[in-house]
Amino acid sequence: MSLRDVLTRPLYRAYERRLLAGLDRERLPQHIGVIHDGHRRFSRAHGLPDYTAGYRAGMDKFVEFIDWCGELDVPAVTCWLLSKENLSRPASELVPYFDVLGGLFDRLPDAPGAAGVRIKAIGSLDLLPDDLQASVERMVERSNGGGRRLTIAVAYAGRQEIVDACRDLVGDLAERGVPAGEMAGHIDADALAAHLYTADLPDPDLVIRTSGESRLSGFLLWQAAYAEYSFADVYWPAFRRVDFLRALRDFTHRQRRFGQ
Repeated sequence: MSLRDVLTRPLYRAYERRLLAGLDRERLPQHIGVIHDGHRRFSRAHGLPDYTAGYRAGMDKFVEFIDWCGELDVPAVTCWLLSKENLSRPASELVPYFDVLGGLFDRLPDAPGAAGVRIKAIGSLDLLPDDLQASVERMVERSNGGGRRLTIAVAYAGRQEIVDACRDLVGDLAERGVPAGEMAGHIDADALAAHLYTADLPDPDLVIRTSGESRLSGFLLWQAAYAEYSFADVYWPAFRRVDFLRALRDFTHRQRRFGQ
């Protein structure tokens, strides 16, 4: 920790308390989506020996973030840790990240912030290495199964989710004996939404993306149609509780119109 961090920490703690005191708890988002972006740029900016160090810092921040959400009783959080498109990167980048993810999945169910949380993984999980798939399965099995929800998107792509939902819906209609010529009449927004990966969750109210990028990159394309967005300039491993509280404060001050 730098001298600057030591000197400014009391100021940020005071600011956090002020932000917390001013939050309208009745207007907090019920479902938050997060795009955890900027691990490699964080590594380069801080002169870390390799990307693995940045990945580990990011996963430590992830565990910390789940604690923050627990403190505020956020009912549902969906976190995008790996896109399907990321799988095309060189093995020299992917293998270290897979190792770090596996470590996260092994320790997450025991993290204090995950107590009373039911964990689910979404995405094209079959594309992951076998050992990482096993880590995902163990994490889900060991999660508490309580009222709060944590959904982790790995090997996830928003367009693929919609394609999969369409296939599942058509397959369901076929199993029910609906003739092909009549299927179109059974397909509407509600029917399709019921086959999305997150069909058991409310749509996200707030989507946060770090690293200064102002785009969704395919995250929850269907579900986030009327979400509010917060784009933070910091890389994910450097994301602070005060950044999170600012995003929540801004959200509570917005007038949501849901397309009206």
